[in-house]
Amino acid sequence: MLGRRVHVTGPARLKLGAELKKAYTAGASVRTLAHSCGRSYGFVHRLLTEAGTTLRTRGGDTRRHAAR
Repeated sequence: MLGRRVHVTGPARLKLGAELKKAYTAGASVRTLAHSCGRSYGFVHRLLTEAGTTLRTRGGDTRRHAAR
């Protein structure tokens, strides 16, 4: 998609944010999106937030905490 160190601004940033939001709401993880577009987790997270995406909570094993 885009190479590293390429600044994404203006309409291109809005377009990329909308594409990432669509994929994220379809079930893709932030890490998967970051890997697929060759950008960092933080960059993708920031774009999703800028696009108005409601981010899912972190996953993982929660049973460990319920036993306490």
